[in-house]
Amino acid sequence: MRTMLVVLAITIFLIISLPFYLISLIIGLFSEHAKIRFSQTAAKIFFRIILIFSATKFKTFGRENIPATEAVLYAANHRSLSDIAVAYVTLPTLTGFVAKKEMAKIPVMSWWMKNLNCLFLDRENPREGLKTILTGVENIKKGYSMFIMPEGTRNREEDMLPFKEGSLKMAEKTGCAIIPVAITNSDAVFERQFPWVKKATVYIHYGTPIYPNNIPKEERKFLGNHVRDVIATMLEEDKKLPL
Repeated sequence: MRTMLVVLAITIFLIISLPFYLISLIIGLFSEHAKIRFSQTAAKIFFRIILIFSATKFKTFGRENIPATEAVLYAANHRSLSDIAVAYVTLPTLTGFVAKKEMAKIPVMSWWMKNLNCLFLDRENPREGLKTILTGVENIKKGYSMFIMPEGTRNREEDMLPFKEGSLKMAEKTGCAIIPVAITNSDAVFERQFPWVKKATVYIHYGTPIYPNNIPKEERKFLGNHVRDVIATMLEEDKKLPL
């Protein structure tokens, strides 16, 4: 029943969101920033509804670590489709996600994603991948944060997958802070009992900012490993939380 409710909610929202999408385009004629803010508000409402219908509770830690007046690069572990929902409803900054290129083919949803500065990464084409990263660099320079999951795919193992070093180039090229994000128990919502949605509590933990320029040059060559180790430590700490 819960799974059907979630599917129904997604379908209904995508249909009724069409006039609001048109409104966002009109807003964009006057202010790109206002269009993005309007679109993120719509996304937060959408994801809150999905979390309610799926009986997913979420608890947030460390939002005070996120700089209030500067764009950042969020880097998170990835275990579930629900990671994006929980992240969006807790993010305090205007933020675009880096998603796999297949998402660009989904009608309506991909339109909203483009409104939100989301980028579609072709993992099989390095040249196109570089273009995507450079677009993310420009977004950060304009003051919009980006959110990436450097494992590159949903991980079903106990330990995180290796981080793809190129995924953090947006921070290296702009000098912006990397906010490590540890998401715990999100796979209990859906992936552990696929295709059924189950009641669960998800924890999202925003860590202390990491500024690439403050890391010794030799260690900076392995920035992905450094950030991965920080998130691994956070996940280990969060294992103590009640599920």
